[in-house]
Amino acid sequence: MIKIKTDAELELIRVACKITGDTLKELEKHIKPGVSTKQLDKIAYDYIVSLGAKPSFKNYCGYPATICASINEEVVHGIPKKHRILMEGDIISIDVGACYKGYHGDAARTFPVGKIDAKRKKLIKVTEESFFEGIKNIKSGSYVGDIAHQVQTYVEKNGFSIVRELTGHGVGSELHEDPSIPNYGKMGSGAKLVKNMVIAVEPMVNMGERYVQFMPDGWTCIARDRLPAAHYENTILITDDGVEILTL
Repeated sequence: MIKIKTDAELELIRVACKITGDTLKELEKHIKPGVSTKQLDKIAYDYIVSLGAKPSFKNYCGYPATICASINEEVVHGIPKKHRILMEGDIISIDVGACYKGYHGDAARTFPVGKIDAKRKKLIKVTEESFFEGIKNIKSGSYVGDIAHQVQTYVEKNGFSIVRELTGHGVGSELHEDPSIPNYGKMGSGAKLVKNMVIAVEPMVNMGERYVQFMPDGWTCIARDRLPAAHYENTILITDDGVEILTL
């Protein structure tokens, strides 16, 4: 069931989303060669808690950490570990959520580690741009498929591929709510978007083929061809005349 948010709920979601976005900005300061993903996880945990919120991901369906930290060919849901050390030339996608007084924010970014090659730079850039293409001209009365089609078209036009096994989603008192927001599809298809819906739009883009593989840890999703992948996500609010990005 799709939940339309009240003004009171939106006030709490805005706080949760600001904390989420600010956590990513804080993490960006610490991303450099030699840092472990476990260190980044602790930084995120301490930061979220210091602002009076709780990490949305920690213990969610058994997930053991505050952030998802996915390096290079890891598309999403990489589990932070002490021995996962960032190296010059890597890219790392960090997905994080904060829960404030029972309401969530959810966002992700892909960051370079030191200097990266031109192909990886383009992958990060196109993934981020595809999010903004996806929400272009979206407003109350649009459809989920409008976002999906616009993301897919932009990504494929630039020579990359869209992961289809994972989607965006509604956000609110639960981290994942209806509707699902795929990153591929047809204009005019799927659920209708209405004012005060809150959704997470999150393109997951592979440099090579779109196919993925899920690892034995039950979480980590990697590109099957082992080529790099990127992830970009914001929680957005649907309005009468457009959208408001809550996690920027």
